[in-house]
Formats: sequence, C-alpha cells, structure tokens
Amino acid sequence: MKRARKLVVGLVAFSLFITACGDGDGGADASACEVDQVDGDLNFYNWSEYIDPELITAFEEEYGVDVVEDFYESNEAMLAQLQSGAVYDLIVPSDYMVGIMIEEGLLHEINDAAVPNLANLDPKFNDLPYDPGPQYSAAYQFGTTGLGVNVAVVGEDFTPSWALLFDPELTANFPGGVSVLNDPRETMGAALKYLGYSLNDTDLEHLAEARDLIAAAKDGIATFDSDQYDEALVNQEVAVSHGYSGNMIVAIGEAENPDDFQYVLPEEGATFWIDNMVVPTTAENPCTAFTFMNYLLDADNGATLTNWNYYGSPNKAAIDAGLIEQEVVDFYADTFTPENLEIIEDTGDYEINFTDYLAEAKS
Repeated sequence: MKRARKLVVGLVAFSLFITACGDGDGGADASACEVDQVDGDLNFYNWSEYIDPELITAFEEEYGVDVVEDFYESNEAMLAQLQSGAVYDLIVPSDYMVGIMIEEGLLHEINDAAVPNLANLDPKFNDLPYDPGPQYSAAYQFGTTGLGVNVAVVGEDFTPSWALLFDPELTANFPGGVSVLNDPRETMGAALKYLGYSLNDTDLEHLAEARDLIAAAKDGIATFDSDQYDEALVNQEVAVSHGYSGNMIVAIGEAENPDDFQYVLPEEGATFWIDNMVVPTTAENPCTAFTFMNYLLDADNGATLTNWNYYGSPNKAAIDAGLIEQEVVDFYADTFTPENLEIIEDTGDYEINFTDYLAEAKS
C-alpha cells in the first residue's frame, strides 16, 4: 500500500456534516447522469493515502469542481458513519462490505452510460460474488494483507507465519514488539488462520479461541494500528508489522536499508481483498461521482493510480498498454490463484462478533 492504503480515522468536519445530512434523499437522479456530467463538488470518502493527489488536482482543474476528501480506518468505521447520516458522493469499500451495503439498500446501481471506461476493467472483475454483474460497484485496486518483517532483527531464516504476531515466545525476542492492524475482520481473521480456521469461520468457539490468542499475545503487541504500521516497521520501532501489500512495498522500497525488510504472506493463509468504487443512495452529487469513477478507470489515469500506490490494478487496458510498472504487474500477477488466500465474506448478523471479540481481546 505504497503511499497507499494507510488508514486514518476520518472524522466528518462539522460543516460538511451539516451540509451532508439533509433529508437522506440524495441529490440528482443518478440514472439520468451523462458522460462527463458534474452536478457539484465531490465528497470523497476513502482509505488515506490511497490516491495520487495529482490525479485529484487534475480532475478538479478539468471539471471545475472541488474534491473534498475524508478518510476512515476500517470498513466498519465507514459503514457506521454512513448509517449515522454522513453523506458522501463516492466511497471505496472492500469486497464483503460492498455486499453488506447492497443488502442494506445503501448503494446506487452504476450508471453504465455515464461510466464507459468500465470496459477497461479486466473481465475477471465483472462477476464477483459480492456484486455479480457487477451492478453496484467498480473495482478500484486489489491486494493482500500480510506481514512486513525486519529480517535484520527476526533473522533471515524466519518462518513466514502468523506466529510472528501471536506467539509470545517469539515476540518476546523482538525489540519494540509487533504492530497489529486495528481492524476487526483482518486481525480476528489472522488469528483464525493461525489456528487453522477460515477467516470467515462463524463458530463462536473458534472465534473465542482467536480472541484469547490475541489477548495472550498482548505483551508483545506494541500497538493496534491501521495507519503508521509501515513507518513503524522501517523506522525500526517494531520488528514485525501486520499490514497491506501496497503500503508495505512502498515503505520498504523507500527505506534507507530496504534489504533489511521483507513483505511476506503467512504460510497458514492470508487475506486477498478488492476495493471498489460505489455511489451511496444519499449522494448529493452522483453525476460528479460517476464522472470521477470514469476518470479513474481511464487507462492512463488507472496506471497513474497504481504506479503511485503500488496496489494491484484491475485496469486491463492500462496493463495491456504497458502503462503500469512491470514490477507491480508481476508482483500481483498470480494473486487470484494462490490456494491459501481468502476473500473476506459477509457473514450477516455474525459480523458484529468480530468487532466485539477484538474489543474484548484488546481490553
């Protein structure tokens, strides 16, 4: 997550909140939007440092609108803001959260006529289980969640395992300890994988095992952090960091001593995720949202996005044209196939247990 998907808690500015809340009916008719139409400024809710600022500036200049960005630390935090009445025009939720938002009736269907650059997407992104078709979402970027390891501290012959986070006998030997994501599905999922379960397991006894595993490892956990985990690793504040592929790759590449660090996927398995662009039904300016979506799906702009944040690109047109750095293309080339990767799935009413059990583990 290069300069990528660093997570920051996005608090809604008071003035934006008052403007946004309204009566909840949204703005213009999303189904009537046309190509390149704008109907106001764009309120954009995203993971922090997940888009090249120059792309936003260029869009503002081309279309004569402002883009107001706000950031969130997890899919659950984003959903809570939306449910509380905050209004945004474009949001970038992950796979399983798209399914939840569709089920709750929170999303407009994509207006294909306003987003012709959907044709640039790789067909493999057109029939995903959380949004078959797709009807409500357009793929933004994809990646994995794994571990950044300081091999100068841990040693060159380490075993890539979630034990590097959850085995107190190992972490006791790590100066500074380890950093774990402050994300219920990711962190509970990592513990479940370490225990030999699916990260989508819905057995409460298994989830309790995962909670207790995390609680028992707390002495070695320096922080639960979804923001600065990559800097903490390369600044040698922690020996191991739990985080997202793009941010890790960028941070390691920019470190003074990049050979001292590796990004690995634990042998027990890890998360493969797809982030997506969606337009909430309460959007004030859905036409601007579709225009920005179409802008980012342009081959040149899609390449700029990926070359900046080092996440996997779903933009086949950009890849086929050779616009994306080859090392990035090669890194993610086989991401869809590894047997030990799982996509987080919507578990329905069970979802709240992941949040509650992580809170208990941290308390």
